Amino acid sequence: MESSIYRFILKYTLKDQVLILFLTVFSFPLVYATLEVPKHIINDALNKENVPEAVWGYPVDQIDYLLVLCFIFLGLVVINGVLKYLLNVYRGVVGERMLKKLRFELYSRILRFPIPHFKKVSQGEIIPIITAETEPLGGFIGEAFALPAFQGGLLLTYLFFIYNQDVILGIAATALYPLQLYIIPKLQRIVNQLGKQRVLAARRLGDKIGDSIGGIKEIHSFGTFQFERSKISDRLQHIFEIRYKIYKLKFFIKFLNNFLGKVTPFFFYSVGGYYVIKGELSLGALIAALAAYQDLDAPWKELLKYYQTKEDIRIKYEQIVYQFHPENLLPSHIQDGPATPLKLQGQHLTMEHLYYGEHENVNTIDDLNLTLPLNQHTAIVGNDNSGKNELVLLLARLLIPHNGRINLAAENLQTLTSATLSQHICYLDNSPHFFSGTIRQNLLYGLNTQPPATMNQVPSLQIEDPTFVDSWFQPSQLGFDSDQAVDHFLINTLSTLKLEDDIYHYGLQGYLNPATDQALMKQVIELRRAFREAVQTSDMTDIVEFFDWGKYNNNLTVAENILFGSSREMMLDLNMLHKNPLIHQLLDDEGLMDTTLAVGYEVAGMMLELFADVEPGSDLFERFSFIQAEEISDYKALLAKANKKQLYKLPRQQIEMLLSLVFQLTPARHRLGLLSDEICNKLLNVRKQLAKALKVRHTTIIFYDSEEYNEALSIQENILFGKAVYGQARAQAKITACIDKLIASHDLIRPIMSYGLDYEVGTAGTRLSLAMRQKLALARALLKKPDLLIINQATSVLDLATESEIISQVKQEMANQGIIWVLNRAEQAIHFDQTLVVDKGQIIEQGHYQKLIEMDNTLAGLIRH
Repeated sequence: MESSIYRFILKYTLKDQVLILFLTVFSFPLVYATLEVPKHIINDALNKENVPEAVWGYPVDQIDYLLVLCFIFLGLVVINGVLKYLLNVYRGVVGERMLKKLRFELYSRILRFPIPHFKKVSQGEIIPIITAETEPLGGFIGEAFALPAFQGGLLLTYLFFIYNQDVILGIAATALYPLQLYIIPKLQRIVNQLGKQRVLAARRLGDKIGDSIGGIKEIHSFGTFQFERSKISDRLQHIFEIRYKIYKLKFFIKFLNNFLGKVTPFFFYSVGGYYVIKGELSLGALIAALAAYQDLDAPWKELLKYYQTKEDIRIKYEQIVYQFHPENLLPSHIQDGPATPLKLQGQHLTMEHLYYGEHENVNTIDDLNLTLPLNQHTAIVGNDNSGKNELVLLLARLLIPHNGRINLAAENLQTLTSATLSQHICYLDNSPHFFSGTIRQNLLYGLNTQPPATMNQVPSLQIEDPTFVDSWFQPSQLGFDSDQAVDHFLINTLSTLKLEDDIYHYGLQGYLNPATDQALMKQVIELRRAFREAVQTSDMTDIVEFFDWGKYNNNLTVAENILFGSSREMMLDLNMLHKNPLIHQLLDDEGLMDTTLAVGYEVAGMMLELFADVEPGSDLFERFSFIQAEEISDYKALLAKANKKQLYKLPRQQIEMLLSLVFQLTPARHRLGLLSDEICNKLLNVRKQLAKALKVRHTTIIFYDSEEYNEALSIQENILFGKAVYGQARAQAKITACIDKLIASHDLIRPIMSYGLDYEVGTAGTRLSLAMRQKLALARALLKKPDLLIINQATSVLDLATESEIISQVKQEMANQGIIWVLNRAEQAIHFDQTLVVDKGQIIEQGHYQKLIEMDNTLAGLIRH
């Protein structure tokens, strides 16, 4: 990266800056003309003696001449305005283009950071630099040369005009400039230093907030809320003190500029007035000079503001460059270079006099020499501080050795391009990262290394687009010609790693697309009928209450019973239904409004009585109460003032409050005895009237129709098409078992597993268990089909039996290819061709597992412990 913001600008926008400057210079004569024309209007057009007899050969009188000058002035104003508009838009485009490039460059540098550097900096520091701190640079880049040229040119144009009227007036206009030029830079330097402190303080604040989010479980567990808030409070106070000093200096500079700017007109009125009275200066010239001075103030302030901005931007850019230039940055030609095929059959991975240590004079890997065949399966064991983790990180080039060399076949590992290295070696550890997206996208992630041939050009700066995430993968990369074949292959791979049950149940939670899944939708409706028949002919009749348009469902809330469908419209959201005017009208029409409000009144009284002594922060509110802790006082006020017999007279907001309580009632769960059969029957009428009204209004809603697939429900919900009866022991487990049996009998397990691949993993895979992430990471690595698979304790959370099965499966998939596996259980080394025992950064034992056990040295000791 360029060390100076101006070098960065000139390197990439020189032609743009020249064009902007040309347009800027072109505008100056026009600006001067807009100052000169008003002078002629006052001195000539308004004075009969100075009106010419003809203009451009056409005879004119005084009014004609006045109109000609006025229209010339208007034309100049329009031309100037258009030119300014074009300049501003062009400057903005240039600035935004460079901001995009700068952010892309910074992100690219993050990908080149050495892995140990991420221990020194946090996401909370880096992310704001790219997203927030670079933002002002975009506005500045477009104006870096154009603004001082334009405003400076305006300033000189106005000064030239004033001096042209009278030299004394020109001196008066510029008399205080030297004072401002001396004082303001000195004050600005102090502001710049404070600005640098503010940026660093803001980064530390972001770092601390990120630290708190990362440790939120510990904060809750140890109850250190006050302690963490005090840390944030200290940092906020520090930022406040810095900004307070900045404000004092910044506004003092502004006050000084304004004061000195207002003093100058004194000289105009006194000196200029004197010359007008003496007849040595025309009134028009004085008025024009005053107008020019008023215009002069704007460019002068803009130049001062530009100076302040320039210094602020310069500091920001220098700090950004420093932050993004760590030691051992991966060279760009290594990161971006093309893949070079290597012939690795019968070759070796060799390490020669290898040294590595994170801290100076402390070597974690100490003069290590080793040769490993690339078709062998090797286990590495050792204690936590043995250096085994650092060794495999070095082999994957995720760490850089201080001394020594690693050769892949005859090639130096450090000189291979990233594309070449990733083509042959794959690494994974016990905390794999999953990107936001589906399971399928994450499994195929490792295959998105090269754009497909069908893409003519892949922009280096791509606007985020959901279709771009997996657009590089093509079925042909795995040897298939369709997405369905790829899904089948993925499911087989996941099955070998004991993931079929998880993917199947994720598939049950999936949603079908009416445009592409009509066949499966019909099969699901058949399953729904089969499930209902199975329930009705078994001992499960008391654990499911099916959706029935003509019956009130006691296991749904009142709101769910009224709507009896799904909609994405805000006013039909279940949490907003109590505010819907149409619902109010229908309750009124059915004679239910007073009754419903009375029920809400009763529920409010019960809730206030039950939770009167519960602490506001208690989770009991979340689990059992219809009223949030912060709403207690509002409901107390409502009950205190309301007349129970005239609740319909309450303000609309309080009516909605009572209705919201009623709409949360579930008879089977709450058993408050407030919803009689009569009320439920009337609510059914409200349901039917609502459906008619919504159809007339063409509202997007999908009602619960037992003969239609409901695309707003998951596959499992569509099969169930009802609610588990509240309070029945193991109801959900019985329902799931029955559904699983029916799906298996209809041979739909595999089709449903395909929808399990669409399961969203969440941010960093947080919707998956750690065991699930470890298995999926292994599957992702196997799909890459590397020549050497390096696994660093990547099955640490699995039980011994499952781990043994997975090791066998991975070895089978990697037959005739290399595996280096750092084990967290030393006894698992029995599955491998050879075992390396690492201690203090050196190989202290090497050989077959059985042979090393018979020696009864370090390996045997690791197994015993």
